[in-house]
Amino acid sequence: MLIKADGSLSLSRKCELTGVSRASLYCEAKPPDAERLLLRRLVDEMYMAFPYYGTRRVSLHLRRAGHDVSRDLARSLMAEVRWRTVYPRPRTSRAQPGHKIYPYLLNDLERIAPGEVLCADITYIPMRGGFSYLVGVMDWASRFMLSWELDNTLEAGFCVSAEVVLFYRTEVVLVRWTVQGRK
Repeated sequence: MLIKADGSLSLSRKCELTGVSRASLYCEAKPPDAERLLLRRLVDEMYMAFPYYGTRRVSLHLRRAGHDVSRDLARSLMAEVRWRTVYPRPRTSRAQPGHKIYPYLLNDLERIAPGEVLCADITYIPMRGGFSYLVGVMDWASRFMLSWELDNTLEAGFCVSAEVVLFYRTEVVLVRWTVQGRK
């Protein structure tokens, strides 16, 4: 439709109106060769094993495996598989304005006995088709995992079910502790 020569508009004007670059009309993208696909698969597997690697380590790892990979090619491959290196980012633990700050209740306790303080946290597990989410409830003093749930959606229901199962099995707890504060 865009290349049809009806004489009403020039090809440049048609490209300008549709927001398409003129160069994309004349050349077609080449499919990646087998070597590039192999490198992309290796980088993807490496990301699952070592998500904290940067471009230097990725290129070194691939060179040791026998592939001629520069740092620039490693950066390009990492971008293709949407690799985002895992490392502590700046200002991740600063509170948002308006966020309620809960007091730290464990300062006043001289000795914490098992069963007095429980803590809960959520983490994600990378899977082939996305992520699975794991919530765990642990005893603070003994570090014993009391309850856990695994789900493929990050909804409140599976967190609540982990705590409900736990509270049917245990006595009254002094403090329940989560990342967002005590309850």
